[in-house]
Amino acid sequence: MTETTPLEPIKTPYRLRFIGDEQLQQLQDATLSILERTGVKFPSEAALKVLADHGALVDFKTQVVRFPRDVVLSAMKTVPSRFKVGGRIPLYDFHLGDGCTYFTTDGCGVETIDLDTRERRPSRKEDVAMMARVVDYLPGIAFYWPMVSSQEHRRTAPLHDLDAGFRNTLKHVQSETIMGGSDARYALEMSTVIAGSKEEMRRRPIFSLLVCTIAPLVQDKDGIEAAMVLAEEGVPVGFLAMPTLGTTAPATLAGALSMADAEVISATVLTQMINPGAPVFHSIMQAWADPSSGRYVSYPLDPRGRYAPVDMAHHWRMPCLGACYGTDAREAGTWQSGSEVALDAFMIGLTGVEWVTGLGLTHTYTRLYPESLLLDYDLYQKARYALMELDISAESLALDTIEAVGACGHYLAQKHTRKHMRDAMRRGVCHQLTPDGKYQDPRQYAIDQTKWIIANHRPEPLDAARLTELDRILASADRQLN
Repeated sequence: MTETTPLEPIKTPYRLRFIGDEQLQQLQDATLSILERTGVKFPSEAALKVLADHGALVDFKTQVVRFPRDVVLSAMKTVPSRFKVGGRIPLYDFHLGDGCTYFTTDGCGVETIDLDTRERRPSRKEDVAMMARVVDYLPGIAFYWPMVSSQEHRRTAPLHDLDAGFRNTLKHVQSETIMGGSDARYALEMSTVIAGSKEEMRRRPIFSLLVCTIAPLVQDKDGIEAAMVLAEEGVPVGFLAMPTLGTTAPATLAGALSMADAEVISATVLTQMINPGAPVFHSIMQAWADPSSGRYVSYPLDPRGRYAPVDMAHHWRMPCLGACYGTDAREAGTWQSGSEVALDAFMIGLTGVEWVTGLGLTHTYTRLYPESLLLDYDLYQKARYALMELDISAESLALDTIEAVGACGHYLAQKHTRKHMRDAMRRGVCHQLTPDGKYQDPRQYAIDQTKWIIANHRPEPLDAARLTELDRILASADRQLN
C-alpha cells in the first residue's frame, strides 16, 4: 500500500468564453424550437409513459416526443448547478462547481498495445485494472473512466470494468458503457457495497454514469433506461451527444450544436420528471465527416466545437463534461499524437468547465498504448501550471537576496536559492535524467514510468467482505446476462 496524494485539478482566475450572451440565447432558442417542433425519439415504453404523464406530447407509434417550451423550462429549473461526487476515501471527493476543473482518462477503447510484448491485442480486464492503478497514482487525474473494456466477459464487460476500477483506485469511477435497467441495478448494487450504504451513496456517490445519445435526435433505449434507474436513486448521470457535421448533424457548427443540445436537454428533462433535483451533467463532443471520403475526423484545424459546448451547458446552469485528447494518431509518441491535443487542456481550462475527459487513447479513442497516459498527463500538467495565478509575495520577490548578490554576483550560494531551486524547475517527460545525467527519450521514459507505477503503487485494498460481495454480484450478473 502506498501513500495517497491530494488531487491536483486546474484552478485558475482566468476565463475565456467562446460564445457571447446573445449567441447563447440564439442557440438555446434553437434547442427549444427543435424540441417543440421536431421532437426527439425515445424508443423506450417506460420513458414514453413518464414523458406523457408530465406534459410532453408523445406519439407512441413513432416514439417521437415533442416538448412544449414551458415543460422544458419548468423541468430545467430543478437541475442542480453543482453537486458532489465521492471517492473511496474522502480525500478524493470533489464538488462540481467549486471553481476547479477535474480531468479523467479517455474510455471504452477496444484494443491494447501490450506494455511488455508491444503486441496489439483485444483489451482484457487486467488492462482496465492496470490503468486504474496508474490513474490512482497520478494526482492530476481526479476520477477514472475505464480506458478499455473487459472483452473476455462479453455482455457483462461494463460491470467487470466497474469492478476493476473499484478494486484498483480510491478515486471516483465513471462508466460510459453500462446500459439497460438490469445493468444499472447491478452497478448500483456494486457501488452501494463500496460506499457502505444507500444513504452514503446518495451523500457522496462513488460512481456516476455517462449515457450517449444517438444522432440525429434519438435516445438510446438501453442508455436512457439505465439513466432512469440511476436518476431515481440520485446517482449522477450525464448525457453526451456526439454529432458528426455533415452526416449525422448539419454541416454547420451552430446547427450541429443546437441539435446535439436538444438531445441532451430532452434526456435531462426526463430525469427531472422522475426525480426533481437529480444530479445531471451536460456534454457535447462533435466531430466532422471528411467531405472527400466521409471518414470520421475529430481534430481538424477548427477546435471551437470542443470548447463552445461548455458555454452552452453553463447557460442552462448545468455542470459540463468537456472533451479533450483522443487523438486520431494511430500510435503514441508521434508528432500528430502530441500536436493534435497540445492545446486541449489549456484551452478548456479557461472555460471553467467542471470535469473533462479524456487522456490516454490513440486511433480516435480506440487504442491503448499504456505510455500514452503519461505523455498526455505531461500536457495536462503544463496547462495546469500555465493557468495558475502567479505567486507574488515578499518571499517570491526575494528583494533581500537580490540586494545581497548585487550586480555581477551569483545566486547559487544564497540561502533563498537553496530553499527554492529544487522546486523552481518542474521536470516534464522531456527533461527526465538518465543515471549519467543526460535527458531520456520522452516516450521511453513514459514506458518505464508506467512500468514502475504498476510494479510499485498499491492503493489500499478493499476489505474481504466487500470483495466477497462484489464477486457475488458479478457472478449473478454473469449468469443472468451472458
